[in-house]
Amino acid sequence: MMRNGTVTTFILLGLTEDPQLKVLIFIFLFLTFTLSVTGNLAIITLTFVDSHLKTPMYFFLKNLSFLEISFTSACIPRFMYSIASGDKVITYNDCFTQVFFTDLCGVTEFFLLAAMSYDRYVAICKPLHYTTIMSSKVCQTLILGCWMSGLCVIMLPFNLALTLKFCDSNIIDHFTCDVVPLMKISCSDTWLIEQTVIILAVLTLNMTLTCVVLSYASIIKTILRFPSAQQSKKAFSTCSSHMIVVSITYGTCIFIYMNPAAKEQVTINKVVSLLISSISPVLNPFIYTLRNNQVKKAFKDFIKRIVLLFSNKRK
Repeated sequence: MMRNGTVTTFILLGLTEDPQLKVLIFIFLFLTFTLSVTGNLAIITLTFVDSHLKTPMYFFLKNLSFLEISFTSACIPRFMYSIASGDKVITYNDCFTQVFFTDLCGVTEFFLLAAMSYDRYVAICKPLHYTTIMSSKVCQTLILGCWMSGLCVIMLPFNLALTLKFCDSNIIDHFTCDVVPLMKISCSDTWLIEQTVIILAVLTLNMTLTCVVLSYASIIKTILRFPSAQQSKKAFSTCSSHMIVVSITYGTCIFIYMNPAAKEQVTINKVVSLLISSISPVLNPFIYTLRNNQVKKAFKDFIKRIVLLFSNKRK
């Protein structure tokens, strides 16, 4: 639907037209979305109810879980609705709202992972000053800083994207609204927005990754100086979950944006984007809970409390 050289609606092509494959994708998305929301909500709940999880590390983990729920909720339910109903049409306003929230959550996550790596650095390299340095005020400021940094990074390209005109086509070759496929169908000059996106993406990746690398270089250096193997094992254990999440997040991002072949192959790009928005939010709670005895204990205690509460009510 075109009007005065621009559009009022877009058509999202999705991943496939094969009916059987659509059913499989819907089931896959339903399961991953349910697991993601349930798992991340469980972590948020545990950090609120268990006194042992009221430390800076779990404060950041709680915020990461909230971020994951927000990110996956911004794109997956809309795609599931499209598969179930066959309605591929999305309004202009809804499309750009989706772009805003997926980009904001995606960029903010990099800053949050950097803040979490700094928290681990202080915990292992400066344990005697940990509670002083990572006070609740500092933690809250860091979280606010992550969201504000994410907002600052996306605002310029987002405002430039709002000026794009669509003359020839309103068909987006993707399952969600994103700046890159929008630029492909625009009849405006996209050079400025392309350069802005590249520069801000490189700056964000370099800044946050440098913080992560420097933090873990200091952590490894400190751990290697520990006198006992048990101390070293415990220290590595507290960092391993975060390191796995960092590797997955940066690895997939670098694959999409730094791999020229992936850029050209639209299908690969869409599949990787789907995995980022569906699998990654599921992995985080499982990575942190399965490798963390404190979280596992808190979960068991929480279940026992619920069972006890129901059994008392029945009596």
